[in-house]
Amino acid sequence: MFATSANAVDVGVDEFPTILVFGDSLSAGYGIDVDQSWTTLLQTRLAEQGYEYRVVNASIGGETTEGGATRIESALAAFAPALIILELGGNDGLRGFPPERIKGNLEKIVARGKASGAAVILLGIRIPPSYGQRYIEMFDNIFREVAVENDVPWIEFFMEGIALDDTLMQEDGIHPNATAQPILLENAWPIIEQALDN
Repeated sequence: MFATSANAVDVGVDEFPTILVFGDSLSAGYGIDVDQSWTTLLQTRLAEQGYEYRVVNASIGGETTEGGATRIESALAAFAPALIILELGGNDGLRGFPPERIKGNLEKIVARGKASGAAVILLGIRIPPSYGQRYIEMFDNIFREVAVENDVPWIEFFMEGIALDDTLMQEDGIHPNATAQPILLENAWPIIEQALDN
């Protein structure tokens, strides 16, 4: 179920504190080689910049916030992360789940993470315009409200600069391709770096 990024097999790295990526297919490396995924690129960048952390990717394709809320305790017990990068909600939105349910699930994950002593950061996501303006606005507000009300650093749109560029998307129009992975890392890096430096 859980995967440790490639560079985390170096000698002694198990002694490093853990960064847990807790997401869905956008972070699981769907449709690409795992070595090309933004989570693996994150492990490389951390090493290059002198941050001694191991990245554990506990992302699962198709995961919803409800699934995440169900399995967060086992992930915390298994990895005792110092930092959780929370990237869930997209599948809920694509299925039209009620915004209040999505928000509640994200808040459960954040609360359990914080109670374990981990810092938590949130990667916001957006859904296509075909879902209607009212639902889109309510969905967008979920991430802002969770971040503000729970004092969690966040970015508004993890797929910024990617989602509307066909050259950066796989044929399904939903998942970023290998070329997009460095951009995903750049989008997330500022709040990751801020969390590590605090």
